[in-house]
Amino acid sequence: MTTSTEPKTEDYLDHAPDDVEMSIFDHLEELRLRIFYGLIAAVVGIGACFFIVKPLVLFLEVPAKGIKFLQLSPGEYFFVSLKVAGYSGLILSSPFIVYQIISFVLPGLTRRERRLLGPVVLGSGVLFLVGLLFAYFALIPAALNFFISYGADVVEQAWSIERYFEFILLLMFSTGLAFQIPVIQVILGLLNIVSSEKMISIWRFVILAAVVLGAIITPSTDPLTQSLLATAVLGLYFGGIGLVKLTGH
Repeated sequence: MTTSTEPKTEDYLDHAPDDVEMSIFDHLEELRLRIFYGLIAAVVGIGACFFIVKPLVLFLEVPAKGIKFLQLSPGEYFFVSLKVAGYSGLILSSPFIVYQIISFVLPGLTRRERRLLGPVVLGSGVLFLVGLLFAYFALIPAALNFFISYGADVVEQAWSIERYFEFILLLMFSTGLAFQIPVIQVILGLLNIVSSEKMISIWRFVILAAVVLGAIITPSTDPLTQSLLATAVLGLYFGGIGLVKLTGH
């Protein structure tokens, strides 16, 4: 009785309940609409953030601890405002953009794949946000303190506002992307591509990769920032192994 039930269960889970025959032109038309809706959401989000860009800029200047910022060319602060509004607007509109992506791919997904979709999307979003906060509260202050203290007795601290925001925005978003490691591990484990035992067996290579990744992602060259990020990446990797083990893979 058990043997005859298992194939039916497997067939049920591997079936796409909303799969409908559509021509290539119908798929392209739906893709065009989803992209259009996503772009509209991004423009609205960026526009909304541009109206409150000054508080956002002041918030991002806090880790610099009173450093004087200079506008070294006409319009420099304006372009900085556009960058800050752009990054912030994309974050603000990302839930709607993700919804459009899910709506496009959902009809072709099986019930088994749909079970993974919610936890993966939610986990990815939470980890990206945690990555941004980790960069803002840990990595950026560590890097700035290193540079400030290193040249304190030699140069007066007055920074280009554009260079400063290029530094912190790159560091924050690259850290948010690096925090996606456990999500990738869980996906690979659930798809039976890589097991948790295999992930553990390559720990030496992972340590080397974490150090290299920390050096590549951090725009600064100070060892403290790179070490903090490398340590966080290792913690995420081994935490991802634990999650994969919990899923039985």
